[in-house]
Amino acid sequence: MANPPHGGVLKDLLARDAPRHHELEAEAANLPAIVLTERQLCDLELILNGGFSPLEGFMNEKDYNGVVENLRLADGALFSMPICLDVTGQVVERLKLKAGARVTLRDFRDDRNLAILTIDDVYRPDKKKEAQEVFGGDPEHPAIVFLNNTVQEFYVGGKVEAINRLNHYDYVALRYTPAELRLHFEKLGWSKVVAFQTRNPMHRAHRELTVRAARDRQANVLIHPVVGLTKPGDIDHFTRVRVYQALMPRYPNGMAVLGLLGLAMRMGGPREAIWHAIIRKNHGATHFIIGRDHAGPGKNSKGKDFYGPYDAQYAVEKYKSELGIDVVEFQMMTYLPDSDEYRPKDQVPEGVKTLDISGTELRRRLRVGAPIPEWFSYPEVVKVLRESNPPRAKQGFTIFLTGYTNSGKDAIARALQVTLNQQGGRAVSLLLGETVRHELSSELGFTRDDRDTNIARIAFVASELTKAGAAVIAAPIAPFEEARQEAREVVEKYGTFFLVHVNTSLEYAEKTDKRGVYARARRNSIKNFTGVNDPYEKPQKADMTVDCEKQGVREIVHSIVLLLESQGFLEAA
Repeated sequence: MANPPHGGVLKDLLARDAPRHHELEAEAANLPAIVLTERQLCDLELILNGGFSPLEGFMNEKDYNGVVENLRLADGALFSMPICLDVTGQVVERLKLKAGARVTLRDFRDDRNLAILTIDDVYRPDKKKEAQEVFGGDPEHPAIVFLNNTVQEFYVGGKVEAINRLNHYDYVALRYTPAELRLHFEKLGWSKVVAFQTRNPMHRAHRELTVRAARDRQANVLIHPVVGLTKPGDIDHFTRVRVYQALMPRYPNGMAVLGLLGLAMRMGGPREAIWHAIIRKNHGATHFIIGRDHAGPGKNSKGKDFYGPYDAQYAVEKYKSELGIDVVEFQMMTYLPDSDEYRPKDQVPEGVKTLDISGTELRRRLRVGAPIPEWFSYPEVVKVLRESNPPRAKQGFTIFLTGYTNSGKDAIARALQVTLNQQGGRAVSLLLGETVRHELSSELGFTRDDRDTNIARIAFVASELTKAGAAVIAAPIAPFEEARQEAREVVEKYGTFFLVHVNTSLEYAEKTDKRGVYARARRNSIKNFTGVNDPYEKPQKADMTVDCEKQGVREIVHSIVLLLESQGFLEAA
């Protein structure tokens, strides 16, 4: 028999009768609506399907205070993470949100009405207290940064009534609700289930770990990865799910099931581990694997861990009797080449040879196309990772040239485009300042705001082309450091960004100006002209600095090509 849900009853709000559903749908169309953010959608989905049982809505002030202070809902039930609907003061005023009012909750992606919330209260949380009590107080913690910079000033609490499920278009067959997963376990005849939480790809060591955990407990395995919001910089869930699907046939027949969890993680360490245990219990698991620094965000800028390595395990053990789910400690597995097997590190006799590949080393091998041995990961898993992480010679990048008008940046950009086209191997896109102004930013002027908007548009286009594997050469004036830095950040979400400062002096650029634009600017016929009546902020951290007064275009292009070659972006001809 499956493990009973947290609180004894699964709060599956999607299980409703048809007449009531039609009534709610009609009512929702005439109510004021709160359009939910991505994180709020993740939370609502797990409220509606019972994953957050015993919650039946977003926390009111009593529940919120109880969870923040004591890990308890107002009725005394254990719950470790605040689940709150945050809104701005303007939304509160515009929608007239107050106790007793009803409001529709709407999906920002497709404008579908998902639920109706009956408001218990609208309250202003103590964010400083929430940050300290729930996440430990370090201002660099990503959840605290999010709390301070993104979460709005008011919370709206109250129970919800379901209207529609969230629409998903990816891996729909793997997105089990708790009720569906429990039924699946019952059909399979599973009575003991070990749940494995992950937000990373899985390799042979993870397979050995989960198989060993199942054998030791005469149980089966639920691979239950998070595919909602995880830590910034994590591998995208599409790649990870393809890895999990490739790995599943490597389990002994009938041992494991793969199900996806649309959770928005907070990276809250001990509190998060308790929360994860509750969620897995609601999905029918009897055992839960918890590793070192479970759901921790790593280290702060001073190199200090946000949480102790075993804090999460201690926290779940402390509440084990209430949680009703057994903790399985994550064992670090290592490969023994002489016997071709994996064993827990603490069970390897002294002097026995072992092999390991770190995450950093794996990323390096993927980046340069180096071999990944089968003892570390299965070929079908490596194939998926290589498809999503091609070597640098197949990756896109952006060369961003900045400098004065007539500094030579356009000539460098054109010559570099020809050189890279001759090299071959990837598409090359050229974004000259004047071309972008004509085609993409024709309505913009040359004020600071308009210049920043222009650079933001260039960065967006460059990022999309970079993501698609192209070589992008952008050559705007880009006089402001902040806009250049923001452009770097946008592009670096998808590939490498090289800032090249064309440091040709203003005097030389003006002296060699054959079009007479500087002369017109000096006569005040051109406003906001960089270098004449508008400033140019020299880059603080350029990847390369060149000067057309002292170097020829061929020499400069060659130096850029050498930079690209040194970092693996160009294959030998």
